[in-house]
Amino acid sequence: MPYSLGVARPIEIIELTGEEKQELQRRVRAATTSQRDSLRARIILLRSEGHKQESVAAKLGVSTACVCKWSHRFEQDGLEGLSDQPGRGRKPSLPHEKVEQIIVKATQPPPGRTRWSVRSMAKAVGVSRHSVHTIWKQNDLKPHLTRTFKVSRDPHFEEKFWDVIGLYLNPPDKALVLCCDEKGQCQALERTQPGLPLGIGHIRTRTHDYKRHGTITLFAALNYLEGKLISRTEAQHTHVEWLRFLKQIDRETPRELALHLIVDNYSTHKHWKVKAWLQKHPRFQTHFTPTASSWLNLVERFFADLTNEVVREGSFRSVRELVQAIEEYLAERNAHPKPYKWRAKGEEILKKIQRAREAMSDTN
Repeated sequence: MPYSLGVARPIEIIELTGEEKQELQRRVRAATTSQRDSLRARIILLRSEGHKQESVAAKLGVSTACVCKWSHRFEQDGLEGLSDQPGRGRKPSLPHEKVEQIIVKATQPPPGRTRWSVRSMAKAVGVSRHSVHTIWKQNDLKPHLTRTFKVSRDPHFEEKFWDVIGLYLNPPDKALVLCCDEKGQCQALERTQPGLPLGIGHIRTRTHDYKRHGTITLFAALNYLEGKLISRTEAQHTHVEWLRFLKQIDRETPRELALHLIVDNYSTHKHWKVKAWLQKHPRFQTHFTPTASSWLNLVERFFADLTNEVVREGSFRSVRELVQAIEEYLAERNAHPKPYKWRAKGEEILKKIQRAREAMSDTN
């Protein structure tokens, strides 16, 4: 419909949903967004604020035709319209057979080696290392990474698994769930020279060599619901020390509460003297994790934090210094407890384990 003389043409404002606006703003802010995608997002955001195509073009230093193009594409197809159409850009320079060869070879280590590197693969196939890196990245191939695992062969795996998971998901009333274990061989290592602290422009340093001043064992019982810990340090970790720890737990917990202890299958936990003591103290109920499944015991998560935040990075002139550092860390944790919560679904875990068993049987 024609406009009357002297009446300005109304500015077409692009309407955005909340999700669209949030995604466009993310593209503008993200450091990983390409300049091309960031520009297109800026165009749409400015148009949604009521700016004319000409003013947007001047503000961003592009042509009006560019603003018109991406505005039209967005109005037609939304966020998907801001992506390049298939078939645009430079065509791949490597033939399909060469690409397939690089992918297949990545899973077949060369003779005498455990894996391919980008450079060794490039040399063997006759392409640039950049091409190898790009193809591996596109196909999510990571020969340089390895993950450790251990599939339990416990014949009663599922029974023990659900027993432990049940305590996490549905803790019993008038009872404490305590995740118990010992962290052995905590070494008091002293670096031979002082390192440089963290500062602007340089990272922390430490010497590669050290003096050994002995080891200690940390016994810990993690209260699943509260996140607090009962602990003690010992020079060894035999059934004698384990019994002392059980007696400490007995002293430091309310008598009227039942105690459900989650422990692994270490021999000291099943010693006949330990069993005899537990029979005399019926409020203690022991729940064993399946063989080779200590990951079910949440106290192992605490041990990992302790190692990373205290033991591994520290320099200790004596065992006493190490014990003091551990005790200070434990006091801080108990003053401000943060419980670990089990969130994984048992059914999903069992499916993963079954897939791992099938994969292992296929390789035999």
